[in-house]
Amino acid sequence: MTLILGIDPGSRITGFGVVRETGRGCEYVASGCIRTGGGLLHDRLQIVFRGVREVIQTYGPVTMGIERVFMARNADSALKLGQARGAAIVAAAEEGLEIAEYSATQVKQAIVGTGAANKEQVQMMVMHLLKLTQKPQIDASDALAIALTHAHTRSSLMPHGLSTARSRGGRLRL
Repeated sequence: MTLILGIDPGSRITGFGVVRETGRGCEYVASGCIRTGGGLLHDRLQIVFRGVREVIQTYGPVTMGIERVFMARNADSALKLGQARGAAIVAAAEEGLEIAEYSATQVKQAIVGTGAANKEQVQMMVMHLLKLTQKPQIDASDALAIALTHAHTRSSLMPHGLSTARSRGGRLRL
């Protein structure tokens, strides 16, 4: 049973979700948000780094899926998102996790069946797939969706001996 961390990065709110991959699917373990407040960017990035590291140390996942940066209308926002994403990736790399990246479209396609799904549709499918009785916050449900996508991708590649995740030694395994 593998524990998988999903991260929905943000410079103000970074969502996280942890699921347990079983032989019959995935089970909910935990989810939440790392809130950075409105301070200086370098302080917020440090909060993201420390928060992700704390989640990893608390729950012990061995692999992580994270959302890939997309180009937004505002280049400054995209850069800040990329920096928050980098802080989360470094935290996971320092803890020895395998890391895989997924676009928002890939996650929506895997969870809802269409890359054009909205956040509420993703949230409802996450609740259904993990048998949750309460709605997680939208950033946490996005992170859970990323974790579920990573679990699905891993399970579909593993029987063929393939993996797109980075190994603990730092090399890309194909």
